[in-house]
Amino acid sequence: MLKLLAICVLLAIPVQGGGAAAEAGSTPLKMAIQLTLAAMVPVAFVTLTPFLRISVVLHFLRQALGTQTVPSNQVIIALSGMLTLLTISPQLVSIYEGAVLPYNRGALSEEQALSTGGQQMKSYMLPYLGEKEIGLMLRVSRAAAPRSPAELGFPVVAGAYMLSELKSAFKIGVLLYMPFLIVDLIVSAVIVTLGMIQLPPVMVSAPFKILIFVLADGWSVILDAVMKSFEVAR
Repeated sequence: MLKLLAICVLLAIPVQGGGAAAEAGSTPLKMAIQLTLAAMVPVAFVTLTPFLRISVVLHFLRQALGTQTVPSNQVIIALSGMLTLLTISPQLVSIYEGAVLPYNRGALSEEQALSTGGQQMKSYMLPYLGEKEIGLMLRVSRAAAPRSPAELGFPVVAGAYMLSELKSAFKIGVLLYMPFLIVDLIVSAVIVTLGMIQLPPVMVSAPFKILIFVLADGWSVILDAVMKSFEVAR
């Protein structure tokens, strides 16, 4: 899915051609730059979008259920990717209309198009940043503290966003673990009381956890809560 996204971006930003010899000479360089940018798209999609929080939460959920590899990594990535696209679709439309289309028409240079797209993504990430994460990134980059968050550099915003998203995802993961941990403790206590010490508690608790999860419509409840967490931040 991520490779397909990179190919789509590459096709959406064609090399600007022209009849001049100077443009013809610079075409290989432009193509190399665009290939590099296309290769970075999956990285940006995984780290600078809601994909980071959603995928980590789903991995926590799988571990809490004790279902090992069900759902598989491919399913988790696909579900996280679809929810991410639904969440940031307004920003993607703005980037396409404000940066990609003008660049294709020749109204913007590569630097201007990248700057415009970067500003759109930065405006999306700013509401999710924590003060401690921003301070850490400023110390690491040895940059002076700006007068307002809007003046933060894109690398600082990107690093702070990743740390903030991981922090939020782990908070949700802890809340997910608690109900299933209670089920494990109850099952373990019953097995010890009955004297069946050789029976692994995980084998007994797993069906009960899955049953409770299904009866509570767990997928809808958890995904709804995760998606609402983005609305609260904004």
